[in-house]
Amino acid sequence: MTAKREPVQLPLPGLDRARAEWRQAYESQVPGEDARSNRSGIPIKPIYGPDDWDGTAYMDGLGYPGQAPFTRGIHPSMHRGRPWSQRQLIGLATPEDYNTRMRGLLDAGVTALSLIPCNSVYRGFDVDEVDIELLGTCGTTVNTVEDMEICLDQIPLDQVSVALNDPSPFTLLALMMAVAKRRGTPWKSLTGTSNQSDYLSHFIANHMFFRLALPGAKRVLMDHIMFMNREAPRWNPISVVGQHMQQGGATPAEAMGLTLSTAIQYANDLVERGLSPDDFLHRFSFFFDISISFFEEIAKFRAGRRVWTSIARDRFGAKDPKTWRFRFHAQTSGVDLTRQQPLNNIARTAVQAIAGIFGGLQSMHTDAWDEVLSTPSDEAARIAVATQNILREEAHLDDVIDPLGGSYYVERLTDQMEEEIRAVIDKIDAAGGMYAAAEAGVVQSMLGDSAMAFQDRVDSGEQTIVGVNKYVVAEDASHRPTLERPPEDVMNAQIARLGRFKAERSSDAVSKASDALVRAANHAEENVFGAIVDAADAGVTHGEICTILRRELGFGQPLVVA
Repeated sequence: MTAKREPVQLPLPGLDRARAEWRQAYESQVPGEDARSNRSGIPIKPIYGPDDWDGTAYMDGLGYPGQAPFTRGIHPSMHRGRPWSQRQLIGLATPEDYNTRMRGLLDAGVTALSLIPCNSVYRGFDVDEVDIELLGTCGTTVNTVEDMEICLDQIPLDQVSVALNDPSPFTLLALMMAVAKRRGTPWKSLTGTSNQSDYLSHFIANHMFFRLALPGAKRVLMDHIMFMNREAPRWNPISVVGQHMQQGGATPAEAMGLTLSTAIQYANDLVERGLSPDDFLHRFSFFFDISISFFEEIAKFRAGRRVWTSIARDRFGAKDPKTWRFRFHAQTSGVDLTRQQPLNNIARTAVQAIAGIFGGLQSMHTDAWDEVLSTPSDEAARIAVATQNILREEAHLDDVIDPLGGSYYVERLTDQMEEEIRAVIDKIDAAGGMYAAAEAGVVQSMLGDSAMAFQDRVDSGEQTIVGVNKYVVAEDASHRPTLERPPEDVMNAQIARLGRFKAERSSDAVSKASDALVRAANHAEENVFGAIVDAADAGVTHGEICTILRRELGFGQPLVVA
């Protein structure tokens, strides 16, 4: 870890006198002002100046974009030369519905795909295993290679990046790889991300996604990364998810520190598998929440890049500068959205998106204003996409790289956020690493404490939530728009399609592939994800694959901390 950077008092004539005069005048206008702090607990002063940031340390702390320590961005041209990818997380009823919506969003300016499956899929089941009322309300019902083929109809997989919200054991990716194989699309041309591959974040903060017991989830992830590095080298097989941590209650600094600690854990696990950091770190990607704490979020991302450079280069000894780059997707924060006065969410999303852009993200999802009420309506989703188009093409936020770089406040805050982030990493290291800290409930307790502290601020009125605890207006909640549930006959048709698929597939091929998956799960020298891909291609369904692996590797039981 690098040494803590202390602000240096620069020899500026008249500075002390001018500062003292300002302080006296300021305090006369706001006598007895309450102290302020951001969500990470860092005190916020009313003004920052030359004594808060040592500009002579520019090369050590900032440098230029595309150069270590990457504080100002991971690419030399950043958004001028490589616009951030516009992803819109969409999941809707049936595969046909998804395909129609996604192709419409591509026409509206989205540049990459994301697939959100139905909650039944997230929980590891096929559509014929759950109540029909639960199907298709929050995402797309994808159980078979046939379903995935419909989802991706007319989508060139060798040209469009795809993010799959696909927890372990990564059945959606296996189905997509089967589709690519049938189309004759080489796996080596596939680009995208296993977007929910971080099983530790699921165990800690997102229990719905946690399908397999901790040891089994660890085994599958390691096999998944090794298989994809070999067979699909342009794919990002791991997305370390800070979003779950922050939405689970962590402060922005804690979320970044915990995310980097998780990445350290996975890197250590892969080194134990015999891989060199230069073989896999360049394919690590990250996924973050962007809260409405504007400057804090910008500083979080700038500090995170700097810390990751140190981790990859100094802690793991990676030699390739590509491994030092901190590549991340970010999503405007759903927990900041409100059901009260929901149109205000458009403004919230815009502010969060600006913070993400100024923070140097590589891709972004902007929440629809009605996302707090239901799966986004078509009009709301288009407004969310248009928000990014307006910020880039009307407001020209991509004109200047790191436009807040050099701000006394932002640079001092970046340094302070780095200190907080490193303190979190040190705490997790002391607990034995992220796996052990999660097993012992250390992380869960941290999230709970921070969530309670923030809620106390809201309840006391110290933290304003417009329309919730201030500026409240009478509303008729019945007039709030919601997306209708998929008609029962549509879901019955989806169940019937699954029945036909099972009846028409080769029972011999399914039996052999299922047996091979069982053998792989019980033999450490075999790659279990390779067996999952083979099973998907043979016609084994999503739910059947999850059932086999839960039986062989254990059912996921997250730790609940009181």
